[in-house]
Amino acid sequence: MKTTDIISRTVLSGALVLQAGLSDAQMESPMAVPTETIQPFRVHIPDADLKDFRKRIQETRWPDMETVGDHSQGAKLSELKGPVKYWGTGYDWKKAEGKLNKHPQFITNIDGVDIHFIHVRSKERNAMPLLLTHGWPGSVFEFLNVIEPLTNPTAFGGKAEDAFDVIIPSLPGFGFSGKPTEKG
Repeated sequence: MKTTDIISRTVLSGALVLQAGLSDAQMESPMAVPTETIQPFRVHIPDADLKDFRKRIQETRWPDMETVGDHSQGAKLSELKGPVKYWGTGYDWKKAEGKLNKHPQFITNIDGVDIHFIHVRSKERNAMPLLLTHGWPGSVFEFLNVIEPLTNPTAFGGKAEDAFDVIIPSLPGFGFSGKPTEKG
């Protein structure tokens, strides 16, 4: 199956998951994802894996400095060292893990590819479904700060009728979603 087909089905499945919660009066979609295939998910990266990751970054063997002043030989060494240092010593993955785990997360399998998604329902009864998808490169982290205002607009000066049920999938090959095995 082509990657674009998997992405399309990911978006469709996300929309169908949201649609299921709209109203008991709505007809059930014949294409709805069976709920037994949706499993709860929590992010947990073992400390040993993080320690190994940091160690490998700190042991980076740097090439000699480029001999030109432009980017014709690739990224400049001086531009790479800062981000590498940040990821090796400055980034707090446990804090990021906590931000993700603050929200309900799930995994489902679509055409042989595991798809990770965040699904936050509003407390408002008639909330409208809203599917947020990141681009390339990107991740669900891009949307963490808008979940609360979208699902609970009254806490931010909005009206109850402005509420959304939010679903945010990690596209195939990103975040905690699986990677397609076939080239598309």
